[in-house]
Amino acid sequence: MLTHDTLGIVFANMHEQSVMDMTQERSMASLPFGGRYRLVDFPLSAFVHAGISQVGIVTKSNYQSLMDHIGTGRDWDLARRKGISFLSPYSYTSSEGNMVFHGRIEAIYAIRDFIEHAPCEYVVLSDSDHVCSPDIEDIVNFHIRNKADVTMVCRDPDPDPDNVSNSIAVKVGDDNRITDIMFNRYSEDYLQSINIMVVGRLKLLELVEEASSHAKTMFERDILLANLDTLKVCAYRCSGYVRRITGLKSYYKVSLELNDPEVTAQLFGSQVIYTKVHDSPPVRYSIGCSVKDSFVADGCTIEGTVENCVLFRDVTVEKGAVVRNSVLMQNTFVGKGAELDCVVSDKDVTVSEGKKLSGDSEYPLYIKKKSVV
Repeated sequence: MLTHDTLGIVFANMHEQSVMDMTQERSMASLPFGGRYRLVDFPLSAFVHAGISQVGIVTKSNYQSLMDHIGTGRDWDLARRKGISFLSPYSYTSSEGNMVFHGRIEAIYAIRDFIEHAPCEYVVLSDSDHVCSPDIEDIVNFHIRNKADVTMVCRDPDPDPDNVSNSIAVKVGDDNRITDIMFNRYSEDYLQSINIMVVGRLKLLELVEEASSHAKTMFERDILLANLDTLKVCAYRCSGYVRRITGLKSYYKVSLELNDPEVTAQLFGSQVIYTKVHDSPPVRYSIGCSVKDSFVADGCTIEGTVENCVLFRDVTVEKGAVVRNSVLMQNTFVGKGAELDCVVSDKDVTVSEGKKLSGDSEYPLYIKKKSVV
């Protein structure tokens, strides 16, 4: 557990433009993943394991499902006074009313009162676009040992061109100090940020106050890159399983990686990932069904064939239906004789009897929430 009081802040809406189809009615943080989780569960669980007892969730739009999922924070042991706070900042007020913030600096500036009154020495800032289990305690202690102004959590460079968009790469010199920051480019000599940072509370307020007075919006570009000579910005190399959700394709691929036992051991073996508890019955496997290499959540009913899939709670695959290489979210219903291959179905989708739907591993077919096919 951390020996220093630390505040956790999660940005719920960052990067959701990369998965627009899936975030029209929800935030990036509440995107379902892995059969029973939401992406916000990963930073929240990491905070709790480090002993962080106060967390702010910075929201922007489409956050009803996120609030429904987190509730009072009981499932993360955060149902306490000043445990979980939902923060909906606005950048300014115009004749049209309150206008939402446009960048991380505006968001932090708008919630500065919350940060000022937090009884903490350090702040951990996290987005919700990465699937990983970072050791927040070790990261904060690294920040303290290196006497850094800001610590960016990074991973080895990802050569996949699909993961370069909206990415931040850093070059690390002596004493773990960052000497350069690049945007939207790949280099084998640079580490890749996973959008988690540690900064002292007073230093954060000072940096954001100064940047806001000059109408700056992007924290990494307008504060860190612009002040690398005067700020000590360090890089912490995160080990273990780390994947970034950059679009439907990456969401599909990362989801199906859960069928690899080595991946699940890395992701869930180091620390428990907490999520909202549902009292669902066990999976019901009917006589004659076939299930291979699949991640199946509670409450499902399997009468047909399922191969290399991730099925969320309460999915039904009727007799004679064949589902391969697909991700089916909660309450998806697959009728008799239907065939699905390389499909991502959102919640409450119905696939009628005998329908044949097929995508490709590089271009999976996405079915919108509550659709009837």
